Amino acid sequence: MIIVGGKNIYPQDLERLVDGVSGVHPGRVVAFGIFNESSGTEDVVMIAESDFEFDPSDREDPRIVKIASELREQVTTGSDIALRYAYIVPQNWLIKTSSGKIARDANRQKYLRILNE
Repeated sequence: MIIVGGKNIYPQDLERLVDGVSGVHPGRVVAFGIFNESSGTEDVVMIAESDFEFDPSDREDPRIVKIASELREQVTTGSDIALRYAYIVPQNWLIKTSSGKIARDANRQKYLRILNE
């Protein structure tokens, strides 16, 4: 559960909103919240695996920028929140559980580690 401005948001609902975004590997998206001390609420983060190869250090790659923009647009038009962070990653970046589901908390921790590097 993500709490944004007092509203309860189910990450699965946000993930469903972006199904079919061009350039995103089907079923390889995860959404979660990160507490923002200055605003006193959670910011929503969405990580999506691309369905093509790219240099992960090139955050200005026009294909990546386009996907991130489309993710934000889909979430904004399909929900009551604005997507704060859209992070596009290469294939096989996301961590899965032993049963094959996306491991939301493990991916959240991985994302936070990257931010702190």
